[in-house]
Amino acid sequence: MNIVYASNDNYARHLGVSMCSLFESSKKEKNITVYILSVNLGQESRDKLNQIGEAYGRNIHYIEAGDLNSRFSHQVDTGRFDISTLGRLFIGKLLPENVKRLIYLDCDTVVVRSLAYVWKQNLEDCIIGAVPEPTIYKQVKEELGLSAEDTYYNAGVLLIDLQAWRQENAESKLLQLYAEKNGKLFANDQDLINGGLKGRIKTLMPACNFFTNYRYFHYWDLVRQSPAYRQIPKEEFMKAKAHPVVIHYMGDERPWKAGNWNHYRLAYEKFLRQTPWKGYPKEEGARAYMAAYHIMDYLTFLCPPIRQVISKIYLKKAMKKYG
Repeated sequence: MNIVYASNDNYARHLGVSMCSLFESSKKEKNITVYILSVNLGQESRDKLNQIGEAYGRNIHYIEAGDLNSRFSHQVDTGRFDISTLGRLFIGKLLPENVKRLIYLDCDTVVVRSLAYVWKQNLEDCIIGAVPEPTIYKQVKEELGLSAEDTYYNAGVLLIDLQAWRQENAESKLLQLYAEKNGKLFANDQDLINGGLKGRIKTLMPACNFFTNYRYFHYWDLVRQSPAYRQIPKEEFMKAKAHPVVIHYMGDERPWKAGNWNHYRLAYEKFLRQTPWKGYPKEEGARAYMAAYHIMDYLTFLCPPIRQVISKIYLKKAMKKYG
């Protein structure tokens, strides 16, 4: 089983937590190899990550992605996201030729059940497998040429047929689209994957990549926001809430921020204690915002339209910069 992350020093701690959870939850898996696409990942961070790998007897390989800006023929504006996430656009060239299939994980994920469930999914004739994100703004979909009926996918967890990726020259297609968009998209490479690989993405069940804020959404509201979400049975959505395979801390309620009340924060804290970053203090300065965010979560459950109003306000501000 090949697992790929992309990280720099700023996300090394979260990468360590995710990797520790991966190894702990997959003890029965004989072969797990981790590839880290490094964007100037320092030696101190590497030493700590290596300690985790050695504790579980797992192999970790570092692949230096270098200056990602230099890999583009145009300027890129990643906005609120770190440029290290763009490293996955170059997996076909960066990873060894003998790697034919892989699971890509964002650093802000925690694996609580064996990834064998994800690994065994049949991609059929698709290049990648991903979990739908029905709450994406319709303006983002329109920018990518996606209709209201089209599925938009989250790229935090990807099952990739790397052989097909290479054969069909997916990298070039995505880079061409990025150039056409002048290197500026709302969700960067996630948008590129949705726009450039439309029709070649296999839908995975939400347990494979469960977004923590979806705990507070009703299934019917997600279907209302994106009719394509009907392809996810309600039973699968409810099962993912209770028994996810991968927890994805998507949104602002991050477990490493002081004052957060994230329902799934205990999973992150549990694995943090098993890493060399044990005891690392939480980030201060946003306690009031964390409380307000959690109140919004409960209001989402009680009255879904309230979140829609708040989201529209956020989108209006964001589009001034990314639109």
